[in-house]
Amino acid sequence: MSDPAPLSFGARFFYAWACFFKVLFDGTFAARAKALEAPAPAFVKEDPAEPPETRVERSAARARSISAAPRSDASGDATRDGALQLLALLQRDGRLVDFLQQDIVSFSDADVGAAARVVHEGCKKALSGHVTVEALRSEEEGAKIILEAGFDAKVVKLTGNVHGEAPFKGTLRHKGWRATTISLPELVAGHDARVLAPAEIEL
Repeated sequence: MSDPAPLSFGARFFYAWACFFKVLFDGTFAARAKALEAPAPAFVKEDPAEPPETRVERSAARARSISAAPRSDASGDATRDGALQLLALLQRDGRLVDFLQQDIVSFSDADVGAAARVVHEGCKKALSGHVTVEALRSEEEGAKIILEAGFDAKVVKLTGNVHGEAPFKGTLRHKGWRATTISLPELVAGHDARVLAPAEIEL
């Protein structure tokens, strides 16, 4: 099966923003997206001589052990409020939520491009004012890369024809990003972080 045709920059831009907030606020979607980075689990061949009752009992025990494993509370109040606060800043300076909630199907490419330029300028201002971001790789995109054994899989994602073991030879398609510092304004008592932008009523 051949690889799908690459998406245009505009399509990647909208899809990246949509996935960013989908991962941020939908734990189930985030877990499925995270699972795509992991290699497929090894296939365990069933022993035909093993009684069906034993196989069922073993599968049930495995399921119980997985459900009983400790889970980190990724949706704690502090994390949630911080994410909502950053989204509110992107809305305030770049009207990001307005833009994403707008149905742009009927708009021309020129109109979408003009709107994207305004959103880009405002969101860049909001992001640079509160988050310091640095590239994970210093090479230029398109450069040939060799990954030796023991490379950090948390900061490098292999795509394309992935098989075998390191060293891997490939082409850098994206430098990756890391947030080095985050500085969000202190929330006042009683602030509802879920209100991303108040309704505006002109008198």
